[in-house]
Amino acid sequence: MTFDFSGKAALVTGAASGIGEAVARQLAAGGARVLVADANGDGARAVADSIGANARAFTVDIADPAAVAAMVDDAVDAFGALHLAVNNAGIGGASHPTAEYPPEEWQRVIDVNLGGVFHSMRLEIPAILAAGGGAIVNMSSILGSNGWAGSIAYVAAKHALLGMTKTAALEYAAKGLRINAVGPGFIDTPLLSHMDAEAHRGLVALHPAGRLGTSEEVAALTCFLLSEQAAFVNGSYHLIDGGYSAR
Repeated sequence: MTFDFSGKAALVTGAASGIGEAVARQLAAGGARVLVADANGDGARAVADSIGANARAFTVDIADPAAVAAMVDDAVDAFGALHLAVNNAGIGGASHPTAEYPPEEWQRVIDVNLGGVFHSMRLEIPAILAAGGGAIVNMSSILGSNGWAGSIAYVAAKHALLGMTKTAALEYAAKGLRINAVGPGFIDTPLLSHMDAEAHRGLVALHPAGRLGTSEEVAALTCFLLSEQAAFVNGSYHLIDGGYSAR
């Protein structure tokens, strides 16, 4: 599925692999110029190089406000404007029961998964408004509306991200900026490559569709929300989970 992003400039974080990479590729296929941003600089460069002239790589620590400011400035300097942003970068964090969760690990997950989106939106918003408006998609999860034992920090961050998305959407709707969130189920990405076959089958069984999702499917929904075809969609949370949350 391809949407028309001709003349648009976009920024995608966590774009060196998985969902972020698929989003960057679909945006570029639709004619957008894309900043491929990731903590993995080599991976970001490989993706940008494979996309071609419409892509540019940037290495960023999304938890560092100064680094995020440099990222947004780089996109605007390189493309002359910023119209679209996908805040996809995130980490899973350690698995521990709540009473045993290490405070330093809590802080690390919150800094990346929640703080990183806040820092990004805080700087993306004025840049997009200066370009005349556009759209932002924040990548949440099915765990933005469900719990998962052992993942208190990740679940808390993804729940809070939805509130942050709705608040910002209300603030800027009248100014031509739409902000939505996407909630993928378990997606077949490199993040699951460490799982053994039994654990993988267990994850599949949680999805009534009988399979995991693909990065390309999540990217298609994300690009729809960024497109003019979703002009009346704002401040909402869109699950793509093969029926997981309908159980």
